[in-house]
Amino acid sequence: MKSLWSDADAESFVTRYASQGISRDVALRVYTTRLLGGDPRLVLHGGGNTSCKTTLTDLLGEAVEVLCVKGSGWDMGDIEPAGLPAVRLAPLLKLRRLERLSDEDMVDFQRGNLMTSSSPNPSVEALLHAFLPHTFIDHTHSTAVLALTDQPNGEAICREVYGARMGYVPYIMPGFALAKKAAEIYEQDPSVEGLILFKHGIFTFAETARQAYDRMIEMVTLAEQRLEKGRKPLVAAAGLPKVAASVAEVAPILRGLLALDRGDGAYRRWVMDFRTGPAIRAYVDGAELGRYSQAGVVTPDHTIRTKNWPVVLPAPEAGRLDEWAKAAQAAVDTFVNRYDAYFARNNQRLGGIKTELDPMPRVALVPGLGLFGIGASAKDAAIAADLAVNTVECVADAEAIGRFEPVGEADLFDLEYWSLEQAKLGKGGEKPLARQVVVVTGGGSGIGAATARAFAAEGAEVAVLDLSAEAAQATAKGCGGRAMGLGCDVTDAGAVRAAVDAVVARFGGVDIVVSNAGAAWQGTVGEVGDDTLRRSFELNFFAHQSVAQNAVRVFKAQGTGGVLLFNASKQAVNPGKNFGPYGLPKASTLFLMKQYALDHGQDGIRSNAVNADRIRSGLLTDDMIKSRSSARGLSEKDYMGGNLLGREVTAADVADAFVWLAKAGKVTACTVTVDGGNIEASLR
Repeated sequence: MKSLWSDADAESFVTRYASQGISRDVALRVYTTRLLGGDPRLVLHGGGNTSCKTTLTDLLGEAVEVLCVKGSGWDMGDIEPAGLPAVRLAPLLKLRRLERLSDEDMVDFQRGNLMTSSSPNPSVEALLHAFLPHTFIDHTHSTAVLALTDQPNGEAICREVYGARMGYVPYIMPGFALAKKAAEIYEQDPSVEGLILFKHGIFTFAETARQAYDRMIEMVTLAEQRLEKGRKPLVAAAGLPKVAASVAEVAPILRGLLALDRGDGAYRRWVMDFRTGPAIRAYVDGAELGRYSQAGVVTPDHTIRTKNWPVVLPAPEAGRLDEWAKAAQAAVDTFVNRYDAYFARNNQRLGGIKTELDPMPRVALVPGLGLFGIGASAKDAAIAADLAVNTVECVADAEAIGRFEPVGEADLFDLEYWSLEQAKLGKGGEKPLARQVVVVTGGGSGIGAATARAFAAEGAEVAVLDLSAEAAQATAKGCGGRAMGLGCDVTDAGAVRAAVDAVVARFGGVDIVVSNAGAAWQGTVGEVGDDTLRRSFELNFFAHQSVAQNAVRVFKAQGTGGVLLFNASKQAVNPGKNFGPYGLPKASTLFLMKQYALDHGQDGIRSNAVNADRIRSGLLTDDMIKSRSSARGLSEKDYMGGNLLGREVTAADVADAFVWLAKAGKVTACTVTVDGGNIEASLR
């Protein structure tokens, strides 16, 4: 591991934050914290913490010694000074006199001594930082160090590597007891440059930010060098399929197996994130996967996001997915039963005071393919996948030099059900369309873009398809979160299938499809050429069929229903003069919607349409609006508002109709008219 310290970068941080009244020490603390947090081999998703001791002036103008320590909810990779809340140091040091201190009292005491009451809660390891005397303290969950400590003889290996340069702390759950023990071990030999916390992580410390950081890099490098000695590879399992089923085939089946049926066609779904590569394949294809993957997490900090072990699924063979689905269901059921028993055992040990969390896995290992992170959102699934990849690296290294052996079940349970750890996940209800994956075609602009944003606002994961990849990606960016944008010519059946498969690989499946892409060809129907009609039918009918067919393919694999939504247009029921080339395929699409409702209602698939008219940012361009309003002797405003209500209808109004239909669980074969009122185009 190489040091990324740069004198120029460090000074730029000092200069940048000086204008905000931030001291040099805190600015450098932010700089090195980001260096550490930017390397996944050291820190992932809120893990680790750093601190510095400095002096601030309070409201009375008095100098106060404070501990600026990473706050709960902040990530080291992009931390700001606000993420290092300042706590009065003297009161924290007095706590060491106590024999014991409850977690609740510790949190209350730390909050009571914040210099700014609106600051986030200090790290659960703030007292450990306080009890050590050094100005700068760094703590990471280095993958290489954990590979050394997560061994039956981990202490002996670490002493071989570090000798007297480091102190050695037995595993204790973070909090007051660990802080006291770490301080005691440091005081036995104040010359040490850091502490190894067995089966947990590593601390380094110094009087300057650079020295503390450089010591972390050096100590991790020593661990990496030890891991290169006498390595043995993971042994591959025998009997893996010669041809594995694809991710696009496997993911929807797994996603369906994980979903909880809530009745009336409603499901509690999960979002998934697939990862693979040579290292991951070597791990999941290993002959002893059932042993080393089930031993536990590499550091207890991971358990709240990954559970304590993954579900191991059978290897999926191409052409035999029905058999695989049954075996995968059995594996998921076994996981849930094992988790229930684990909870019951350990909850009884604690006197039955805990409430069981949901028992579904957060990581799935699939020999022959790779692994899936599983979460309530794309973000959560990506975090689980990142931690799973980190686990692959750490366990593979541990197995290469010995045998992976993390902390035991009781310690894992105590951390998983620790209120201070659960608090990191946050609370609050989910949005109405959370856990659902939406595909919007023609999403680069107009109605499609508005629809994509509307679904994202309701909590859905969004995939935007458009002929222009750049436009699709721009819309996706505007949806926030982890939305994706793909270029796709929906008149190309192969391109549609590939795009849907890419969405499945990205999110695990699809739940709602808004088939919106279209264009308005004009011409007198008795005179227009076949080429114009055929082009219009390709985009305004056959493309809708191609999109819907691929959606149904995924819906049926998941077995949890689904929603098809079509942009039908008023031309389907109230044709306009010289608009036959557009209206004819749109009328066919309206009946296509009804046919899907009829043929696939038994599969729990709902099919509906929106009939819109005179939408400025839809199929009507500004030039078309000018032409039509001029032909009628109307202003653009009067033309666009020329409906029963006299109100202009926007793309956002149409998007709202699509969202409503997606939520309306008992509505199918329905066309919702959004046009401000046109009696000729109205339906029942």
